[in-house]
Amino acid sequence: MSPPLHGDTAEGATLLQRGRLRVRHAQGAADLAAAQALRGIAFHGGGADIDPMDPVCRHVLVEASTGGAPLACFRYLWLTRGAEIGRSYSAQYYDLGRLAAFDAPLLELGRFCIRPGASDPDILRLSWAAITALVDRGGAGMLFGCASFHGTDPTPLAPALSYLAGHVAPERWQVGRKAPETVAFESCAAPRDGLKLVPPLLRTYLSMGGWVSDHAVVDRAMGTLHVFTGVEVAAIPPARARALRALAG
Repeated sequence: MSPPLHGDTAEGATLLQRGRLRVRHAQGAADLAAAQALRGIAFHGGGADIDPMDPVCRHVLVEASTGGAPLACFRYLWLTRGAEIGRSYSAQYYDLGRLAAFDAPLLELGRFCIRPGASDPDILRLSWAAITALVDRGGAGMLFGCASFHGTDPTPLAPALSYLAGHVAPERWQVGRKAPETVAFESCAAPRDGLKLVPPLLRTYLSMGGWVSDHAVVDRAMGTLHVFTGVEVAAIPPARARALRALAG
């Protein structure tokens, strides 16, 4: 299970509230079911998205301050050091052997999604502010996870994957191939800028100095292509870190 945070550890505690939005930990089975239902809508078009990692992760909901169905959600898993990387969701799909040498706590983010049709930019902004609060409370040195593209056909995503080839992990953290079905970035050379096809969550990682694997994994069960993404907290541009911490309060 995730280690306690420094400070408020109540499972249902509010992490952040700004104006019309609130970010809080899921509390009990009903909140978890609400997150799984939102994930089902976002990833599968309906039903519930239930995963074996759910019981070992903590879950976060973004909702209107007045309540109602969540507008966004994500889950996270704390690792006390890189030697525990094999417990992560990402380790099912990527060879993360080099990250085992990371000598500080890591925070894996997963299943991040926003309710279709919810266009308020503060949803993503406050989600990252809450993540910043979690990082600071727990002393995480690295954030990582799998960032997904809808669909399993790499052809329409070639410009985005070609763009990501310029953001591959530094050699010391390079990620190896493990999944049975992968797409190499070098096979996706595309002449036009693919940044506009990169999902918002992944764009945020990259804007903070993040990096990716050199390949995408074809996940037939989820109906997605995903890439491994990491960012060292110490490498986040100072101005960006100050802005996030100011929003996190």
